[in-house]
Amino acid sequence: MKKTIGIIGGMGPLATADLFRKIVLMTDAKCDQEHPRVLIDCNTNIPDRTAAILSGGENPIPQLAASARTLERAGADVLMMPCNTAHYFYDGVTAATKLPVLHMLRLTAEEIDRRKIRTVGLLATDGTIQTGIYERLFEEYGVTVVKPDAAGQKQIMALIYDGVKAGNAAFDTAPVRTVLDGMLASGVEAFVLGCTELPIAFADYDLPYPVVDPTAVLARAAIEFAGCKVKNA
Repeated sequence: MKKTIGIIGGMGPLATADLFRKIVLMTDAKCDQEHPRVLIDCNTNIPDRTAAILSGGENPIPQLAASARTLERAGADVLMMPCNTAHYFYDGVTAATKLPVLHMLRLTAEEIDRRKIRTVGLLATDGTIQTGIYERLFEEYGVTVVKPDAAGQKQIMALIYDGVKAGNAAFDTAPVRTVLDGMLASGVEAFVLGCTELPIAFADYDLPYPVVDPTAVLARAAIEFAGCKVKNA
């Protein structure tokens, strides 16, 4: 019997669509019925997570919890959040539901360990960087984390907010490429796309760098939890 996937979405809408698309594309299915059932609450009322962490913005937990309960009532068997920064509030979400909640960041750390990558470049929002949540997880696996310098971090934030979230197809990625090239030169083996807008950015703006995509890692875990087959697993 297949289990039902519940996605706490809207952080942002494109990132939510990207996770759903990856679940569909990564499922080894010969017909509709071999795909997992997926429930999505694209809750765009969830306050900005970075603002909540860094500048006293509105607490996102009430809306995150509301989405968790909505999906639980609708029949989900497992929940997930396609937003890295939202995992700072993970315990608040798990407290609101009896369902298991997949932890995208821990799954990513496990994937990096499996791939025997020892030095990663962390690309994420200011909020995720500030929490240190990835560094603590990676430390458990002996993975070294390299972050952009202050000027480089501004370019990554611009890529996320002025590029993807703003729907700006003409965003100039030259400064971002300079940042990434410098990090590779410092010994980075692969970049962790630690914001769910970044896989979209790397695809849409054709950024040809070695990456670990937490959205894809989460999609694979969701498919497996649902009892379906993963392509090339």
